[in-house]
Amino acid sequence: MSALPGRPTDEWSAWARTPGQDAYHWRLNLPAFAELIPAAGRRTLDVGCGEGRIGRRLAAADHRVVGIDSSPTLARRAVEGGGYEEVVCGDAVGLPWADGEFDLAIAYVSLHDMPDPAGVVAEIARVLEPNGRLCVAIVHPLNRSPEHMEDYFAEQRFSDTVTRNGLTMTFEGIDRPLESYTRALSASGFVIEELREPRASDADVRRAEALASAARKPYFLHLRCRLSRKSA
Repeated sequence: MSALPGRPTDEWSAWARTPGQDAYHWRLNLPAFAELIPAAGRRTLDVGCGEGRIGRRLAAADHRVVGIDSSPTLARRAVEGGGYEEVVCGDAVGLPWADGEFDLAIAYVSLHDMPDPAGVVAEIARVLEPNGRLCVAIVHPLNRSPEHMEDYFAEQRFSDTVTRNGLTMTFEGIDRPLESYTRALSASGFVIEELREPRASDADVRRAEALASAARKPYFLHLRCRLSRKSA
C-alpha cells in the first residue's frame, strides 16, 4: 500500500486485534461492507491489507486471498495471522502481479490513506479480469473536521489521536472530495454498482457509545464497482 509516512504499525496491530476495541470496525463498518462482497471466486486481492483482519474474514468465506501492504511490520503480522496465500510488502501503485490475475479486489479502509489513489485504482484495474469487481470502504468525505469542511474540495491531511481502554492510536489520513475517488474509478474503467453509507443503529449505539456520532452523520462510504472496460 502506498501509505502515509510514519504509520504507527505496532500500535495499529494492538488496536485492531484487541477484542471490542475498534467498535467502528466490528459494529458498523465490517458488517455492512461484508454485504457488498461477492462470493468467493478465482482469486481475491486485499490492497492495503494491514495486519490482515479483512483477509482472515475473506479466507473464512473460502476466498483465496493475496495481500499487499507498504509496512513490513503489518505485512508480517498479516502472514502470522493466517488466511493469506501470499502477502507482499510493496507499493500498490506498482502491483507485482500479471494483468487479469484476480476477479475481485478489496480496499478496506486503505485507499484514503494513499497519496496516489488514482494510480492505485489504475493498477487494480490492470490486475483484474474483465468484469472483475472492486469493493472499497473509505472514511466518508463528509466526515471531516469543521475547519476542513470550510474548503471541502481541497486535499487536506489530518491526524487524530484517540485513547480508549488504555490503548492510544493516532489515525492519519487525507481528506478528499468524493469526486476524486469517482473520477479515478471512471478513468480506470470502473462502473459503480452500489454506493452505501452505513449508519449505526440505536442498539449499536447502546452497546458502544463511541458510535453515537455515526448515528447522526455518515462515517464510512462503501462502493462496489465492476470493471466494464480496460483503461487505455
